[in-house]
Amino acid sequence: MRTARAPWVLLGPACLAGAFALLPLGYLAVRSLERGPGFAWDVVTTEGTVLLLGRSLGLAAVVVSACLILGISLAWLTVRTALPGVRAWAVVATLPLAVPSYVAAFAWLSAVPDIAGFTGSAVSMTLVSYPYVYLPVAAALRGIDPAQEEVSRALGTGPFRTFLRVTLPQLRPAAAGGGLLVALYVLSDFGAVSLMRYDTFTRGIYTSYRASFDRTPAAALSVVLVVMTVALVFLETRTRGRRGHARTGTGTARPAAPVPLGRMTVPALAWCGTVVAAAVVFPLATLAYWLAAGNSSTWDPAGLLNVAGVTLAVAAAGALLTSLLALPVGVVAARYRGRVPELLEQAAYAGHALPGITVALAMVFFAVRYANPLYQELPLLVCAYAVLFLPVAVAATRAAVLQSPPVLEDVARSLGRGPLRVLREVTVPLAAPGVAAGAALTFVVCMKELPATLLLRPTGMDTLATRLWTETGVGSYADAAPFAAALILLAAVPSYLLGRQR
Repeated sequence: MRTARAPWVLLGPACLAGAFALLPLGYLAVRSLERGPGFAWDVVTTEGTVLLLGRSLGLAAVVVSACLILGISLAWLTVRTALPGVRAWAVVATLPLAVPSYVAAFAWLSAVPDIAGFTGSAVSMTLVSYPYVYLPVAAALRGIDPAQEEVSRALGTGPFRTFLRVTLPQLRPAAAGGGLLVALYVLSDFGAVSLMRYDTFTRGIYTSYRASFDRTPAAALSVVLVVMTVALVFLETRTRGRRGHARTGTGTARPAAPVPLGRMTVPALAWCGTVVAAAVVFPLATLAYWLAAGNSSTWDPAGLLNVAGVTLAVAAAGALLTSLLALPVGVVAARYRGRVPELLEQAAYAGHALPGITVALAMVFFAVRYANPLYQELPLLVCAYAVLFLPVAVAATRAAVLQSPPVLEDVARSLGRGPLRVLREVTVPLAAPGVAAGAALTFVVCMKELPATLLLRPTGMDTLATRLWTETGVGSYADAAPFAAALILLAAVPSYLLGRQR
């Protein structure tokens, strides 16, 4: 990581991306302070707000801890061991990305009604979000040179201690970045906690919006979420450390030899099978039940095909814009040290912890006042996706750039290449697989996004998520099942492709 200032060809676009991500904060500043700082302070210091804070942080801590355990263990089993059927396990381990949190919550709630509350929220959100840790950790494991582990083993260190002392520290940036995404996802989720009837900040904000035309209390609560986001990003940057993570010595890194599991083969298979059964098989079985419980009136192939096409188009546009905005931010965060790169990365994460409804209202606020032609048009929804999911693409880009040797960029500069040519000819090609993985992940989460889509979609436009929510909200589970099945099927394709990367 360099201490020099980033070139303007990177810093300029990164600042624009950061400013774009901060738009909701401008809205919150206007709304939360329009009745004076004293009123906002009274809102955020009530006993109810403190209770919501404790509930939200407690849920996030439990889900992140569980996701780190699931993600790191599955990544190591599928990348570094001779697990039977390892390629199949690597694919199915990513499939929970295709299951929206509200679908998982509905599956568990319909089968086990007593699970409602904290337990149900934690279980459902863990099982759909652990791939945020699994994918970057698996990618990091594939890129780590096994020479250090082999030296450790040659010196008499056992495999478990080698993993803890040599391998795990090299996985810290990927695991910390994935854990941060999980925490922000939990803090901003609305669907699962709403179905599970567990009050967190997002549900409290939604209730405040629905209860009154006065947006000030909800805006003040959203500011608390922003403060928590900044604190989490700050802690993640400190956890990440300043160590290099790319090979800089002579020679070529070799693929690691698969570790034989021996007597641990059966427990390893049981562990993978249990996770996949709970995260994938169970929701699909519940969905199959509701599909079977329906009748011919619930199936409208032409309407379903039209809604699926709209969903794919909107998600693709959102993923493209988000990836373009994330590229300069990710490169600056990975290659340069200093206050400005840290602030830019923190700005990119600002919108991710905000509920979708808050981001949507911020977009409406700015569109009505400064860009009226965009009001109730598709570009406004795409911009909301970019604000909400910019951290997904930034984390993937930063991790990919960190694993590409910076010495190659230094060589290109020494040969007279300018910053833009170095970016285009060296940095981007080396980081392309990670950037593509981030784009695919962004595409999946855009398909599943619900609150912002409900508010910002053009009149008459539906996505699979909005139709699913509409039918579920009135208790028409059989009518909702085809849209849920199509959503999971379409989201499973990029999830499958992500899992195949070995």
